[in-house]
Amino acid sequence: MQDYSCDDQIAKFPVAMAYVPWQKFDRMYDDLEKAYCYGTVFPELNKPFTGRRCV
Repeated sequence: MQDYSCDDQIAKFPVAMAYVPWQKFDRMYDDLEKAYCYGTVFPELNKPFTGRRCV
């Protein structure tokens, strides 16, 4: 019988390298109520989720 503990499974995955591009903040929302609803004061970061739910 195989041992499927988490530690053994995680050790099999390689270390990942992430790439995060530099962000330029040119402007901010003037309406803070709108910014609060969007979850950010920077319009460049307002990226609503438009994907579908996996079933």
